[in-house]
Amino acid sequence: MVRVDRTRSLAEHLPAALYLSTSALVLSSTSLTAQERAEITTGSHAVALEELAVQGAGSGTRLLAPTPYTAAPTGLNLTTPNRSGSRLDLSPLQTPASIEVIPGQKIRERGQETVQEAITQNAAGITTIGAPGNGLGAYTSRGFAGVNSVMQLYDGTRLYVGAGTITYPFDTWNVDRIEVLRGPASVLYGDGAIGGVINVVPKKPVAVPINAARAAVGSDGVKRLAIDSGGPIGENVFYRLNVSANQANGWLRQNGDFSNLAVSGAVLYQATPDLAFTLSHDYGYQEPLRYFGTPLIGGRIDPRARFNNYNVNDSRIVFEDNWTQLKTEWTPTADITIRNTAYRLKSDRHWRNVETYTFVPSTSLIRRTNPIEIFHNQEQIGNRFDAAFKGELFGFRNEFVAGFDVNHIKFSHINNSPYRGETSVNPFVFSPGVFSSLDLTTLGYATSSDQYSLFAENRLVLTEQLSLIAGVRYDAPTVRRSDPRTPSAGFTKDFSALSYRFGAVYNPTPDSSLYASYATAVDPVNSLITLSLAQKDFELSTGEQIEVGYKQLFWEGRGEFTLAGYRITKDNLLTADPLRPAVSIQVGSQSSHGVEAFASLGLWENWRVEGNIALVHAQYDDFQQAVGGAAVNFAGNQPISVPARVANLWLSWAFAPRWEARAGVQFVGETFSDFANTVRRPAYEVVNASVDYRVSETSHFSVRAYNLLDKVYPVTGSSVSWLLGRPRSVEVAYNVAF
Repeated sequence: MVRVDRTRSLAEHLPAALYLSTSALVLSSTSLTAQERAEITTGSHAVALEELAVQGAGSGTRLLAPTPYTAAPTGLNLTTPNRSGSRLDLSPLQTPASIEVIPGQKIRERGQETVQEAITQNAAGITTIGAPGNGLGAYTSRGFAGVNSVMQLYDGTRLYVGAGTITYPFDTWNVDRIEVLRGPASVLYGDGAIGGVINVVPKKPVAVPINAARAAVGSDGVKRLAIDSGGPIGENVFYRLNVSANQANGWLRQNGDFSNLAVSGAVLYQATPDLAFTLSHDYGYQEPLRYFGTPLIGGRIDPRARFNNYNVNDSRIVFEDNWTQLKTEWTPTADITIRNTAYRLKSDRHWRNVETYTFVPSTSLIRRTNPIEIFHNQEQIGNRFDAAFKGELFGFRNEFVAGFDVNHIKFSHINNSPYRGETSVNPFVFSPGVFSSLDLTTLGYATSSDQYSLFAENRLVLTEQLSLIAGVRYDAPTVRRSDPRTPSAGFTKDFSALSYRFGAVYNPTPDSSLYASYATAVDPVNSLITLSLAQKDFELSTGEQIEVGYKQLFWEGRGEFTLAGYRITKDNLLTADPLRPAVSIQVGSQSSHGVEAFASLGLWENWRVEGNIALVHAQYDDFQQAVGGAAVNFAGNQPISVPARVANLWLSWAFAPRWEARAGVQFVGETFSDFANTVRRPAYEVVNASVDYRVSETSHFSVRAYNLLDKVYPVTGSSVSWLLGRPRSVEVAYNVAF
């Protein structure tokens, strides 16, 4: 990797004139070596030329497609534009919110093979509560938990959540970067984002040919193979193809195997210098670990049961996802950009498992209940359009964007409810048995939903140092549900919501910013497109946030720092009626306030340290649940699965020519599994480490150790079982570019 000092020397002698703007890059010569083309880093901002749609034309200049933003592999990317925090393509320094840009190169260097690992081990204050039941795609942020409060996007497109389940994306090989916005984001993306938004951005078509491959083997029978290829396939046509396959026997004694395949392809057609079309298709197939937790024996994990999987032998989990998008970008003038994205998202899922395991002291056996078989069939067709304009307003420089988003979503839920039946096995020596259910698997319900939204955002630059940013969004979804088992349970429900945000950014220097903002948000009381009859009369939960923060580059770009403080309140939670405990009413409330800090320092030529910490005080303010036929008030208690402290620390050291070592520590504070805060899950620390050896300028070996101290820790859990993180494991990988 080209370091800062090397880049400055390189930049002084490049035989190419580079011009960077927020929309395009012009390259007037291509006489760069392969290594020089691979990465050009200036201060905190980097441009990987393989990731840019540019083409040399001898000594002339030719402007091609608008270029994707490419994050620097190190640092916090405070000057890298992104679209997750604003539709105006602002950088984190220009945005009145907490934005993180996590480069794909950094993710792969740290050996983070899943999107879940990349987010929780890099982003500040984000933890996972994912399990096989919801596709490993559920997170907590700023005191709020789950897919209905922390939204996930793929390349800026949202898949509406069905029955609390997100299954794509999952692999990091095709990731260009992950953008994380912490705090309410309904003004940008609609309902379900009071805690934040996670946007996984895939690699894009390129004009400079690129080919790379990776092969890896590891403990527990891990085998990985991946390839990345891109380049021109005509004068004005460019492509990108990524394929990644993973397989393992797993760390569990029974039914511990898993496998997956991810394929991402895109073709960019530059019709004219100011008009480009990009057609992409992403496919994911997963057979993840069929593991739903380890039962607690005497309130703890018995070492003899740590590696046991109590699921049945013929258990099955299969996720298949298809995402197709057609993007159009037209820049008729330097001050006007028009974008349109048409998309179709399809997801098919299947579970057949026994999912609940409880130790019974009176028999000293594990009681297995909930034999569940479920099929999900989900399709979403939609279109998103926006137009951005640059000009003047009241004599001040102004940027404005407005657009709309429309969707049609079909969802069917096929199951064998009410999931009756149970078996008992010895905790330590047992035959897993086979799946058996007392109920047939039939269509439970189906929904058809339509959604449209209108949005606008504006940035008014009052001075070179002060800017005002405001945004507004109106959403109007309609949900129609049919229930063949109980026809009277069908209904049609209309919702509407208005979200807005305004803030101010003050830049004391070009490398620093102070900001303050106020934002509102809405969350559904459950997955919106799978609302039940009992929930149809409830409205969207509403929330608001006040945030202040500071961002700074220093030491000539070798250091970056962010600090944010916030308070969020959320109203209209479902809570038990004190007079009728079995009935839910929508009067509850929840709040959180906290601070977050992130720093990245290039200490010396061969040392870098990055770390973040998030401290949050989250609580139920007005919240009751029915317990034993009575309404019990849990006001003041910590929300389920929300930790008060989260931290990450990474250190990299190029200790010898061609060698580099990395070590990372992830810390998650204690959490609770119940409203009463009586069932605790302990805090934990996980240490990961790696050593890379650069064989040549285009290839390197990596040795990675995960959970180096072999910590036994719960990712999530309940009062009777914990879903454990993987034990210590080792992998060896070889990467080559050609």
